[in-house]
Amino acid sequence: MKKIFQITLFMFLAGASGCNDDKFLNTEPLSDLTTEEVFSSSPQVFSILANLYNRQPDFSSVKSWMSMADFSESFISDNGGDQVAVLRRNSWNYDAWNNWDYAYIRDINLFLERAESATVLSEADKKRFLAEARFLRANYYFELVKRMGGVPIITKALVYDNSGNTEALQFPRAKEHEVYDFVISEAEAIKNLLPTDANQKGRATKAAALAMEARAALYAASIAKYGSNTPLVNLPGGEVGIPATMASGYYTKALAAAKEIISGTAGAYALYNKKPNDLQDNFASIFYDKGNNPESIWIEDFQLKTVKVHGFSVSNQPRFGAEEEEGGRINPSLNLVQAFEKLDNTFAPIPVKDGSGNPIYYAKQADAFAGRDARLGGTVILPGTAFKLRPVDIWAGYQLPNGSILSGDDRGSQRPLPDGSTAQVVGFDGPIVGKEHTAQTGFYIRKYLDPAIGSGSRGTQSEIPFIRYRYAEVLLNAAEASFELGKTADAAEYMNRVRTRAGLIIPLTAGDITFDRIVHERRVELAFEGHLLYDMKRWRLAHQIWDGERLAESELLSNIGKANKKSTQPYSLLPYKIYNPGQPNHNQWIYKVALSNLVTGANRFRLGNYYSFINDDIRSRNPKIVRQPNQD
Repeated sequence: MKKIFQITLFMFLAGASGCNDDKFLNTEPLSDLTTEEVFSSSPQVFSILANLYNRQPDFSSVKSWMSMADFSESFISDNGGDQVAVLRRNSWNYDAWNNWDYAYIRDINLFLERAESATVLSEADKKRFLAEARFLRANYYFELVKRMGGVPIITKALVYDNSGNTEALQFPRAKEHEVYDFVISEAEAIKNLLPTDANQKGRATKAAALAMEARAALYAASIAKYGSNTPLVNLPGGEVGIPATMASGYYTKALAAAKEIISGTAGAYALYNKKPNDLQDNFASIFYDKGNNPESIWIEDFQLKTVKVHGFSVSNQPRFGAEEEEGGRINPSLNLVQAFEKLDNTFAPIPVKDGSGNPIYYAKQADAFAGRDARLGGTVILPGTAFKLRPVDIWAGYQLPNGSILSGDDRGSQRPLPDGSTAQVVGFDGPIVGKEHTAQTGFYIRKYLDPAIGSGSRGTQSEIPFIRYRYAEVLLNAAEASFELGKTADAAEYMNRVRTRAGLIIPLTAGDITFDRIVHERRVELAFEGHLLYDMKRWRLAHQIWDGERLAESELLSNIGKANKKSTQPYSLLPYKIYNPGQPNHNQWIYKVALSNLVTGANRFRLGNYYSFINDDIRSRNPKIVRQPNQD
């Protein structure tokens, strides 16, 4: 009899859990059991399934802070090779973001076949296990298609007969739309076999299947509609590119799936709103509150009592006073910060100068950001605010009466002032150009930071989850699909729900809903959640906003809220304290827009980046795999 280790499904279990299911977190791994023995017991099958959950890939998750620190949405404050590569880079490699793990697909197929043939599992357990495995396979194919375009669709475990002829194992790439069709059809097939319990977060549910379907159908629809903007990004066999005639059908499917969740028939999901009196903290809490969070649909969970924790907070907490005196690696850019609109639904730069070009003075640092979308303060730690009840100390130096700057080259440096006294002249959190792990743009990231004691310590780390699907995205998916189908009043209603939670109380009307609004809303709601790259790819905007040209300050500060606004370099907004004894502006604050001299590159997204490179060794082993376009 074959041993279970021969199908590589006994790997050490480190998670893939559900918030309310400790068994899912603490299931022990299997070792030298036979296949028949493993599939004779629900707990043992459950252990293998948990391993399959744990191997599901993500893009831009808490397990890898580097994956978030790109696309000019932030500046990497980490003086190593990664920082140099990103800040000096002028284009992405064609193999960026690729994935091709058919060993994982084979393991899921083996699981499905063996669970199906198991004779001692209860019918209820078997149905759920099979539906969960199909969900994981479909979601992984979605991960593949959004990176690679059409890929071979393999739904059974292939066996090599040792004949020396591998042709039977060689499959061509499916058409891109066929992979999306597979994801959508699998979601429809399994949705009613999965529970409708909104408390199940780490395991597949009906809502998770529908959320996957809605997102996948929306991607396919927009590729079909906007692919005409990049006619060279196609292959004659359809492996890349989706016919424009299919757009409406996909938008319809996306809307139907999203509405099924919104209706409540898939479970009791809702926007998180436990802290209505502090909307900034309310938004931040979505990502760390694991206690009955109605917004999260499917997550990758972590728990301190298991070996599954992550160091995102260690790497990104404010440096000053941190538990490890470490952090600050992701510094959000001014590009992103100014994108959060004003409460009157208009877009404007952060006020730095008046109409005559004179600096605007602020009594408090945070005043410069007042009257804006609450998601700004829930996503970014701003100067003059606090984290873990400790104020951040972000300021770049004193500005003297003659306009010169008095600063230092280390955190909290002290220097003599003109009056002969000695004082601190730069923040303990920076910004100091070239000083790693400080707020070099003037900002720290807040989203996904864990406020729990010990979360910033390497010895403890954090257990907050990574949210793969959440209710607010479902509403925005419904809004986008409604807009594209001409139902602008419905689109406004879905979008207003999300915006009201962010403190934007002037409702948008049907006439306000434009493509620019759709793009903007997703950017600010879903920042640092792994959506930006793939949204820009599916809308065929990526080569426009990352065009490889340096970004002038005038370009940065204009056309805010436009879908195709260029953003090739991460800008900073640096606060300075005024030294002017005896004058009204003494000890007040001004801000200056700046571009770090470390930023020497300009992001360029080439047409060949729309689909990631398929490695040469893959194509040499399978000559039926055609090469991606525009990568010669």
